[in-house]
Amino acid sequence: MTNYLPRYIQNLDDSLKPGKAVVILGPRRTGKTTLVNHYLKETKYKYRLETGDNLRIVALFESGNFDRIKEFASGFDLIVIDEAQKIKNIGQGLKILTDYMENLRLLITGSSSFALLGQIGEPLTGRKLTRTLFPFSQSELLSEYNKFDLREGLETFLIFGSYPEVATTEDKTEKITILNEIIGSYLLKDILELDRVKSSRLLLDLLRLLAFQVGNQVSLSELANNLHIDYKTVARYLDLFEKAFVLYSLGGYSGNLRSEVTRKSKYYFYDNGIRNALISNFNPLPMRNDAGMLWENFMFMERLKIRSYKQLNANIFFWRTYDQQEIDLIEERDGKLFGYEFKWGKKTIKPPRRWSEDYPGSGFEVITPENYLNFII
Repeated sequence: MTNYLPRYIQNLDDSLKPGKAVVILGPRRTGKTTLVNHYLKETKYKYRLETGDNLRIVALFESGNFDRIKEFASGFDLIVIDEAQKIKNIGQGLKILTDYMENLRLLITGSSSFALLGQIGEPLTGRKLTRTLFPFSQSELLSEYNKFDLREGLETFLIFGSYPEVATTEDKTEKITILNEIIGSYLLKDILELDRVKSSRLLLDLLRLLAFQVGNQVSLSELANNLHIDYKTVARYLDLFEKAFVLYSLGGYSGNLRSEVTRKSKYYFYDNGIRNALISNFNPLPMRNDAGMLWENFMFMERLKIRSYKQLNANIFFWRTYDQQEIDLIEERDGKLFGYEFKWGKKTIKPPRRWSEDYPGSGFEVITPENYLNFII
């Protein structure tokens, strides 16, 4: 694989507007800094690049000093701040720049939506464009591989995931080392920096429990009992996992029919490799009993990536009835419903009877290893 793989949101010129901020969020180690540095090598703008690790810059923005913040940006077309979630009061500083330097463009990155968006949301209302950078998508990998190669490598993606460092090394031992390092050093870093979260072991235990429930509805009470903690604590941790781009929660669809189950959510991991590293299982698919689970997680996230990158608007849900009829993913687009069932095997299945009866004219498709590329590319 080449040293740099083009990303979907690589061309930022169309998004960077005077008096506006482009905010790039996403999991740690997905290439946000690499993306920004690659863009800056080719940009036409005179720029200033700073980072939230720079104590001088932290002190400047946390001071809220109007004149000094303007002076800091004077003479530049573009201000770039990497890892901006580490700077308290960053939102007010950015507001000064957008309010009083109307020709200035801002490019901000962060690995924690709760730390960053919480600070800049109100100050930059109407003045920011937020984009998410995920681990490599299959559509991005098409610039390096053709469809035949992607199919041949499917098992590798299901087991080791698509983090850039993992995907760009061929050695399986090295892939495992990188994934374990991401978990040990990066995965929970933003969460543990919060005052009210003290135990990384508890967080990892919760994630391991969820790793065995991918694609299933999750009972928060059951999780709380297993971990001997409060129900509300579990709910809070799950919310933090979502905001730190570790988990994605999916709610149930209801057309207000009493037969439909909507109370519990399903949780998916942003990356299969992280899920497998949490349970220390990198066995090949023939030796596993969770291939269907890996397939569902992989397909859900790949579809999420392509919707995000291509800005395809859809409300998403799962669908299930009390008599166990279910569909893995429902997309509500332009007033229409489209159902997708993810099956690792090749067997043909019909739409659930209740789905056809209650939502006539709605779409239904089974996504298998035979037809998946068209669905996610």
